[in-house]
Amino acid sequence: MEEDYLINGDIKIARGNSKGKGVYINMSLKKQWLISIVMILLSWSSLPFLGKHNIKRFLPASLLVVLFEAINVQIVKKKAWWIFYNKPHSYLSGEFPFNIGPFLVSALWLLKSSFGNFKKFILLNVATHAFFAFVYIRILEKIKIARLVRINHFQFFLYFFYKSFFLYGFQYMIERIKKFKSSTVVRRPLKN
Repeated sequence: MEEDYLINGDIKIARGNSKGKGVYINMSLKKQWLISIVMILLSWSSLPFLGKHNIKRFLPASLLVVLFEAINVQIVKKKAWWIFYNKPHSYLSGEFPFNIGPFLVSALWLLKSSFGNFKKFILLNVATHAFFAFVYIRILEKIKIARLVRINHFQFFLYFFYKSFFLYGFQYMIERIKKFKSSTVVRRPLKN
């Protein structure tokens, strides 16, 4: 029977054995890093299909939302909403691979495929974040990488989904600034 318990603010996962002692269960750090690297490379392998123009256009807003997520994670770690089995307080071995891999690349793809059509953007974000919150996190739990602790799957979905509005807003502001700059450039006639 699996139990969670707190020791000095750290969440420990234990499984009772026949002698009644707790045995820590987790994936080795080496395997976790291997999975993280594969996840990042698989995500980034789709970037050539976006095209240079789209990457250049949507990367600033995507990076802003990833930075926003990195700040959020620092707050959430203190509240222990989820836990990574290996190095639970390490951003680098926990959330960082997810932020620079699937989170960044999905933000680029979502903007490319639906920016300008807000309803489509929201629907695609609902589908993407629902997959991550209800399916992908269960896979991570089964292979002992991470698990939700103090929030449920729906709350985890909302945690990611609300950032969709920031992503769209950042991109909208960037587009407006570009449009404003291009309309204020004074064009001088060419001398003959």
